Amino acid sequence: MKIGIIGAGNIGGNLTRRFTAVGHDVRVANSRGPQTLTALAEETGATPATIEDAVRDAEVVVVTVPLKAVPDLPEGFLDGAADGVTVIDTGNYYPQQRDGKIAEIEDGLTESRWTERQIGHPVVKAFNGTFAQDILDKPRPAGDPARIALPLSGDDAAAKRTVTELLDEIGFDAVDNGGQDESWRQQPGTPVYGLAADAAAVRKALEAASPERTAEWRA
Repeated sequence: MKIGIIGAGNIGGNLTRRFTAVGHDVRVANSRGPQTLTALAEETGATPATIEDAVRDAEVVVVTVPLKAVPDLPEGFLDGAADGVTVIDTGNYYPQQRDGKIAEIEDGLTESRWTERQIGHPVVKAFNGTFAQDILDKPRPAGDPARIALPLSGDDAAAKRTVTELLDEIGFDAVDNGGQDESWRQQPGTPVYGLAADAAAVRKALEAASPERTAEWRA
């Protein structure tokens, strides 16, 4: 599968490592240009690219940049992707720590719904509450009692199936958290955020979430 990854930080870099390890054709881009991705490319076999080249003909695109940087992505950057492209959003709103105030999110819009509006395409929210190192250290074969599950949210059932299959390939179970309007259950400050546990525990944590942002996660 052709996968374009936009963002080569901790999450983007480790997803590049895992997706290439299971045989996917990965192109990775960042805001500083492909010349800064030589080491990651040499390590993984991924292709360093501009954002437009990373997305071209991609069947899956991972957007893993700070929320404040999402509006700065090139306009129409997904136009060159494959028909029916699945877009994964790993983003979180960190108003005090990084992103500043985003009024729509402060007013109750979910983070990934806001991202959808910025990029003009539906997304599947996934990997946002996962410690980057867990992507490398926690994979287990299907059926292993130590295998952990990751939640995902989105309105496109086919896209969620694609993400579920990718998770399985790289060693994780998936828990469907429902549509994008339920994705607040995965946001920072909720019980599932940072949780490394099996599917039953992840479901329980999602059910226990409160829609009210605590002071730590508000501007």
